[in-house]
Amino acid sequence: MSVTTTTHLNFRGDARQALDFYQSVFGGRTVAITYKDAGNVRNENEADWVMWGEVAGDNGFHVMAYDVPSELPWNQGDKPFFVSVRGDDADEITTLWQRLAQGSTVVRPLEPAQWAPLYGMLTDRFGVTWVLDVTAPYNG
Repeated sequence: MSVTTTTHLNFRGDARQALDFYQSVFGGRTVAITYKDAGNVRNENEADWVMWGEVAGDNGFHVMAYDVPSELPWNQGDKPFFVSVRGDDADEITTLWQRLAQGSTVVRPLEPAQWAPLYGMLTDRFGVTWVLDVTAPYNG
């Protein structure tokens, strides 16, 4: 048996835009099913919101997202999670960083760190904080 975990992001009306943005950064395919598609519209203003969505790429990237309906409580909170993207190719991580950084606030620039050849943190325009780094061999 194997187990896979996938980051599932919750939004309030921005899930489709976020998924499209992440697909433009990481590639892969986007699937988005709206409340209207699923026949589960409870608020006409939210019919086109995403009830279930994902971006999945052949490179292993996978993130899911949905729009929390207004009838349910939701608060993005302050730093409730980070999404970590790790890879062993500095050029690939740098390219992803440059794409993701568009419209983002850089918390820590992508640069060498004591524990990694490259490490950086940014918060994108949807309020999601991303950590990107290049893996380093463990020298325990």
